[in-house]
Amino acid sequence: MCTSSVDPLVVGRVIGDVVDLFVPTIDMSSITYGTKQINKGCDIKPSMAADAPTVNIAGKTSDLYTLVMTDPDAPSPSDPTMKEWLHWLVVNMPGGTDPSQGK
Repeated sequence: MCTSSVDPLVVGRVIGDVVDLFVPTIDMSSITYGTKQINKGCDIKPSMAADAPTVNIAGKTSDLYTLVMTDPDAPSPSDPTMKEWLHWLVVNMPGGTDPSQGK
C-alpha cells in the first residue's frame, strides 16, 4: 500500500492541469488490481493495469456518482504525446457499490 502526506494529484499536476481543485464528497473505499491495494500516487505496471481494477466507493445508495479513469499524460509523463487518454467512464453508480452497478 502506498501513502503520502502530500496529495500526489497536486504534485503530479493532475489537479490544476486536468481538473480544478475540488473537495471530495466521498472516499474511495478501495481500489485493487488483483491483490494489490492502490492509493493515490501508487505506481503500477501497465501489465497490471490491463484489466479494470476492482473499485468500491462509499456513499448513500440513493446518491449516484460518476467514476472516471484517465491518464493525463499518456503514454508517459516525459512523452505525453497522446495527452489525456480516457480509459473508461462509469455514470449513475449508486454509492456503496462498485462500477458494475453503474452505466
